[in-house]
Amino acid sequence: MKNMTRETMLAALKALDETLDQSVSLVIGGGAAMVLAHGYQLGTFDIDAVPKGIDIATLDPYVKKIATRLGLAPDWLNPYYSTFSHTLPPDYSDRLVEVFKGTHLTALALGLDEMLIMKCFAHRQKDVNHAKALIKKGASIKNVEARIEQLRDKNIPLAAKALDFLDDVMEQMDG
Repeated sequence: MKNMTRETMLAALKALDETLDQSVSLVIGGGAAMVLAHGYQLGTFDIDAVPKGIDIATLDPYVKKIATRLGLAPDWLNPYYSTFSHTLPPDYSDRLVEVFKGTHLTALALGLDEMLIMKCFAHRQKDVNHAKALIKKGASIKNVEARIEQLRDKNIPLAAKALDFLDDVMEQMDG
């Protein structure tokens, strides 16, 4: 399957819009949000998105049809990032960035702060440069740190590791 560039992602979203017969919104996270909303060039094979207005099982046949037509992975659109959606602040929707608007489909990407929170919770080596890029683009260290501390105080799993990851990234940027 081919790597999804910005252009490929937009073509896939446009094809999905043209296929749908009802209004659907997607909240995009992961690498696709980095590319579509925050101008970061990286390789990804999918768009991590949580659908609103339709359940993923109903959306899946459309996704597979577009995958075949465009030569994409069958799960080019998937809700995998939702595993960490509990880490998002209650007002995250105030910072969503519209990345696609069609007749039936609207795609909104997570904002800088929310993307940084997600990267901290994932705390993979490949997320270090993504986190640095988000900080350079203007993600609020203060807001992100405060949110992760709230989650740690509520004993949310991985919050302490997320704080450590953020500290490590900040040390690397200072060094």
